[in-house]
Amino acid sequence: MNRRSFLRGTAAAGAAGTVGLAGCLERLGFEEQSAWANPPLVEDRPDAVYLPASREEMGMYGMATDGDYAAMLTYTFPHRFWIVSGGKELVEVDTDDSLHLMFSLWDRKTETVLPVNTRLEILQDGSPVDIGVSSLWPMLSQRMGFHYGDNVRLPGEGEYTARITAGPVALERTGAFEDRLGSRATLEIDFEYARSDINGLSFETIDESERGSRDALPLMNHDGDDSGGRPMGRGTPVEDLPGELLGTKRSGDAVLPALASDAARFTDGGAYLAVSPRTPYNDLIVPFTSLSATVERDGSVVAEGALTETLDGEYGHHYGLAVDDLAAGDHVTITVDTPPQVARHDGYETAFFEFEPVTYTV
Repeated sequence: MNRRSFLRGTAAAGAAGTVGLAGCLERLGFEEQSAWANPPLVEDRPDAVYLPASREEMGMYGMATDGDYAAMLTYTFPHRFWIVSGGKELVEVDTDDSLHLMFSLWDRKTETVLPVNTRLEILQDGSPVDIGVSSLWPMLSQRMGFHYGDNVRLPGEGEYTARITAGPVALERTGAFEDRLGSRATLEIDFEYARSDINGLSFETIDESERGSRDALPLMNHDGDDSGGRPMGRGTPVEDLPGELLGTKRSGDAVLPALASDAARFTDGGAYLAVSPRTPYNDLIVPFTSLSATVERDGSVVAEGALTETLDGEYGHHYGLAVDDLAAGDHVTITVDTPPQVARHDGYETAFFEFEPVTYTV
């Protein structure tokens, strides 16, 4: 029996209005291949963030640090996801996939999750092995937050080393990030792959009456649980963002708080526009996108330009633009020119594509 059949069974068991809990696949007597199929996909999904049909447990392999960088290596069942690179492409589970391998990467000083170019090698006895990929995709997941992941193929059970190469951070860096994270890091994590560990992970189906609703699964517990205490990639709370809040609007189902600041680190006597896109419900950062702004005063455009993706000690991950000045009554229009180029797990694959410009008044 494959996992699709297994999930049909658990869904039927939960039809009385309860959540179907599969629990440990091995304890229930299912063979390895029962995990190697996609779970149900919600029908009639909205063009927005939605509650998926299931959630899976994650296991942790270990952590490593190198200079300012820290990484955690985790795993779960092989499963589908969508690549966004210009267009959108579905990646299905392959029967040769061993597991869905993931790592999170963050700055040790600020515990800020880092959107950065990375490379992954898997070594066995000191020699690289072919896992079918050379890097993991930057991803958004309702439970994992922002991370890097892919379905990979290992030669077999045994001991391995994951070698993660990351950096330098190409984003603009200001405040607590200025003159930092400009070098490359190499982080190595030893782990042992056993099929029983994958099959031992729990799997839970969501009640059919709730699937597809405008909501999201909760993030893994930062203080314990299977998150391992790692940062999850949440944006700085809007109420903690400095400067004048122009407003918080929604487009493409992303939340777009916009602020004006006169902080000297951003501008020399002028003003600074900061936009901090994030997911609804969990406030996850939305990296690798492009935004532009137009400022109108008395019907004339007085400033316009592209916003720069930036890491700042107070604003966190955001997009910013320095302008000569902002005056009361100015209209600031923010346009998302390119949707976020990050892969998506179930629940995010239909959101953050079709954006309408949003306008704020100073």
